[in-house]
Amino acid sequence: MSRAEGKILLAWSSGKDSAMALHELQQSSGCEIVGLLTTITEGYQRVSIHGVREELLDSQGASIGLPLTKVWIPQESSLDEYERRMGAALDPFVSQGVSGVAFGDIFLEDLRKDREDKLARAGLAGFFPIWKRDTTELAQRFISAGFKAIVTCVDTEFLDASFAGRAFDEQFLADLPAGVDPCGENGEFHSFTCDGPIFSRPIACRKGEVVLRDNRFCFCDLIATA
Repeated sequence: MSRAEGKILLAWSSGKDSAMALHELQQSSGCEIVGLLTTITEGYQRVSIHGVREELLDSQGASIGLPLTKVWIPQESSLDEYERRMGAALDPFVSQGVSGVAFGDIFLEDLRKDREDKLARAGLAGFFPIWKRDTTELAQRFISAGFKAIVTCVDTEFLDASFAGRAFDEQFLADLPAGVDPCGENGEFHSFTCDGPIFSRPIACRKGEVVLRDNRFCFCDLIATA
């Protein structure tokens, strides 16, 4: 499903695509966003994949004004364990009348089907408010709407490590090599959204250490400054 209806949760990654999905939902009728749902990796205390500190995630939730549900995932988690923990987090919402979960996915068909199949087993629907949008136009719309984001993780098989820590802006888009999706939909990069129309106040942070993990993924640490 693409049109969200009833009470829904938003899968919140802390990055630009989930921010755009939330912005889209806030401007549509027929749904009530009851909260944000985020996976955090145990031991690191960071948003899974994006590498964002829990403290900054909490600041986003407070500024957005929606309750934040954290799903704690072990390091090197098996698929079975991930699904068990996600299911346990979703069960209370089903009993409260939540009809589904919205995602910021754009065009990965296999990922969408996997999400929908897993949600269906829990009695929930999947919603995709920015599905099939042109990613060049979506990236430009994100910037023109007043959003600000910082690139927190780069897959160095697609992008040079120097892209980690950069602002997601017009210059960033202009510097992307051919073949790299402007929204990083293929996993080329991930981001942290620190300002924009969904927030009551900006999320103050500064760039910290840049590290390479698994000889592939370059992370830029972001540190809260307020």
